[in-house]
Amino acid sequence: MSAYTDSRELILEILLQITRDGEYSHIALKHALDQYQYLDKKERAFITRVVNGTLERMIELDYILDQFSKVKASKMKPVIRTILRSAVYQLKYMDSVPDSAVCNESVKLAAKRGFKGLRGFVNGVLRNISRNIGSISYPPDEDRIHSLSVRYSLPEWILEQWLSEYDEAAVRAMAEEFLKEKPVTVRFNPDRISKEKLVHILKAEGVCVKEDDTLPYALHLSGYDHLSGLLSFRQGYYQVQDISSMQVAEYAEAKEGDYIIDVCAAPGGKALHMAEQLHGTGHVEARDLTEYKVGLIRENIARSGMTNIEAVPWDALRLDETAVGKADIVIADLPCSGLGVLGRKPDLKYKMTRAGQKDLVWLQRKMLAVVSQYVKPQGKLIYSTCTIHREENEENARWLQEHCGGFRLIRERQILPGRDAGDGFYLALFRKEGS
Repeated sequence: MSAYTDSRELILEILLQITRDGEYSHIALKHALDQYQYLDKKERAFITRVVNGTLERMIELDYILDQFSKVKASKMKPVIRTILRSAVYQLKYMDSVPDSAVCNESVKLAAKRGFKGLRGFVNGVLRNISRNIGSISYPPDEDRIHSLSVRYSLPEWILEQWLSEYDEAAVRAMAEEFLKEKPVTVRFNPDRISKEKLVHILKAEGVCVKEDDTLPYALHLSGYDHLSGLLSFRQGYYQVQDISSMQVAEYAEAKEGDYIIDVCAAPGGKALHMAEQLHGTGHVEARDLTEYKVGLIRENIARSGMTNIEAVPWDALRLDETAVGKADIVIADLPCSGLGVLGRKPDLKYKMTRAGQKDLVWLQRKMLAVVSQYVKPQGKLIYSTCTIHREENEENARWLQEHCGGFRLIRERQILPGRDAGDGFYLALFRKEGS
């Protein structure tokens, strides 16, 4: 497979699945790379970077296209628009790719996809952008929202919301952080393998390893091809999990023998972390809605080799009468807008809307009203999300106290990208009063 032709066709297909067909970026990219496992490391890295980079910078890329094309990006045919977007990303952000190759291969790809009549259009737009890439005019800072939107490729409504909740310095820091390339963070079980031994194994596999500054069981990995190709991953020595997500188990402080319910657990990172803290005792019930999600949890449980955890299909909106008042700890990491993880899932910023957020706030409250009933007196409930939206976070924590009865807020934290380590994440720890 040629890195300049067929890889670009695969990039086009992945991007169309995401932007036209509505597939999630991490799923579309994983499926494609799993299907073409014979690709070498360099090609896989090229495909991953162009797909993610195009999605991360899409608003800026469309802004650039609109300056050099008589046909606005929003009016272009999806295939042509996608070819041009990925090409402009390469022209502006990938110095390792010759401009002539970007232009020529984009023209060939347009013809290959049935748009021979638009070869001149594609060539002309890209050649013009290539010649002027260093002198593109951006919106003035005085037009604050529009300027930030283009420079950081964030929808204006999201910026308006963040600026109403955080100061501009924090918003800029978050926006910049989302555009940075980051290593994958994993958590290992010290009961199973020492840090020294695992680091030695990973380095022998050609992985670049950086120890985390805050959590002794967290490592940051880079430089590998794909995780499933690493024997250390297949043997279950570690689970992929962000630093901020690991704080859930830190807050919970589970003790040996505890019974724990994670009500929306897939893919199972937090539930497995809790099971590890029990050191082979107690029991963790990792629940989720669909068999597909439960299957993901079961795969991770099987890799971990742990026996004090099980995955169970259950709708968090449906009360489980047998669990009422039984759990020492309930983990409620509920469906949310996901605006704290845009650095890893950039397509979420284009899928989410204000109306969608409002719907999620009420869904979260309905779920909290149900799952809070599983907590025993003096037990704990941890409510968490991977977003930075106060209505989904702090306001829902207040709602829980006011409407679910008997819960006292012990501790809460909003983790902000660019200010704190890890993804944007919210945690609230409650204790159920009574005896």
